[in-house]
Amino acid sequence: MFCSLESHSFHETIKPFLFLLLSLSCFVYFVEANIFIYAGCSQDKYASNSPIEGNLNSFLSSVVSSSSQVSYNTYAIGNGSSTPPDATLYGLYQCRGDLQKADCTRCMQSAVNQIVLVCPYANGASLQLEGCYLRYDHANFLGVPDTSLKFKKCSRSVNNDVEFYKRRDDVLDDLESAIGFKVSSSGLVEGFAQCLGDLSATDCSSCLATAVGELKSLCGSAEAAGVFLGQCYARYWASGYYAELSPDSHHEDDVGKTVAIILGVLAGLAVLIVLLSICRKPSH
Repeated sequence: MFCSLESHSFHETIKPFLFLLLSLSCFVYFVEANIFIYAGCSQDKYASNSPIEGNLNSFLSSVVSSSSQVSYNTYAIGNGSSTPPDATLYGLYQCRGDLQKADCTRCMQSAVNQIVLVCPYANGASLQLEGCYLRYDHANFLGVPDTSLKFKKCSRSVNNDVEFYKRRDDVLDDLESAIGFKVSSSGLVEGFAQCLGDLSATDCSSCLATAVGELKSLCGSAEAAGVFLGQCYARYWASGYYAELSPDSHHEDDVGKTVAIILGVLAGLAVLIVLLSICRKPSH
């Protein structure tokens, strides 16, 4: 037996498997980067093909293109005197402070795709993903103070762990001083917080103080917790429990494990096909 390389046959044979591997790798990234946290939809609906629908589509399109340049932006569409009152739309988006521009754009594209499915024909809606936030409304909410609770998530409790409580409080105290986005850690406890981009330093600190207070009162001794208010959020976790902040985390983990198994199987098949393609018996 001898081995010879037949390039055309080899490339044509392996190409479908390379495509599958690449596609599944991208899917794994998508699953990890766009975890759903919460959404809110107004009860008021607009009619199909109404003036506000056109402004909403314009807003959502602008969000995706703008997110490749800046991580936060606000919009007021159709608020001129020549526009019908029922067509006015206000909106904003914000990416998490540690996301790169490319990741911000991917997150916002996912948020745009999801918000129209979760809140169809809604005059107002908000959507929070792991890495970004999107909101629009017929009424003008831009710059209006809002420290109301939108969502909370608390994991299992830590019992009688004085060291954990101390570390957690150190992290939360530090997060209260955030201006925009801040990451903090103390021992095995980590956390981060973020305010909307148009909040002043004073208003941001005030919002985060409220969020931290809600974390302590609502989640008590939770090992990981997150509180989202109208204009800011604060989150913390003990090492190894960050995923528990997401209500869909176990599902996402299962999907990731399943895809990893498929990738392994495909990789094995690809190796086998390579060997079969390049090694053959000599013809007589």
